[in-house]
Amino acid sequence: MTTYAISQNLDRCIGCLSCEVYCKENKGLPEGPRLCQIVMLGPRLVSGLPREAYVYMGCFHCEHPACVAACPTEAMRKREADGIVYVEQDLCVGCKACMVACPWGAVQWDPEAQKVVKCDLCKDRLDQGLKPVCVTVCTTQCLSLTVLEKAEAA
Repeated sequence: MTTYAISQNLDRCIGCLSCEVYCKENKGLPEGPRLCQIVMLGPRLVSGLPREAYVYMGCFHCEHPACVAACPTEAMRKREADGIVYVEQDLCVGCKACMVACPWGAVQWDPEAQKVVKCDLCKDRLDQGLKPVCVTVCTTQCLSLTVLEKAEAA
């Protein structure tokens, strides 16, 4: 099975937030929910100078996602082919059980739709052979889509 991850080169990220902005625009999200976010760490002293680090945080698409197990309507799903965890919006009743279950805060609340939303690695784009929007628009190319091959049991 092929699985994906968003990788980041910390040395290249300047904290411009392009990934956040274009993700929201691509998904048509209102103010509030953020499917990915850049978290600033620091400042800390490096060679006597203050430095910050900017860390990309998105859904980890867990091997055994607590959000999927917590969903009473099976709206939160994991694709068998590639492990992408996503929300089937038509089935979501807005109970927020998945939000409570996710230890990473990756599941967000859409106040306009009254349903949950989360990063789905732009699965519609992946299915067309394209990269996720956050990777495509990264101004310093610090984000990349990494293909992880899972070892098959012998």
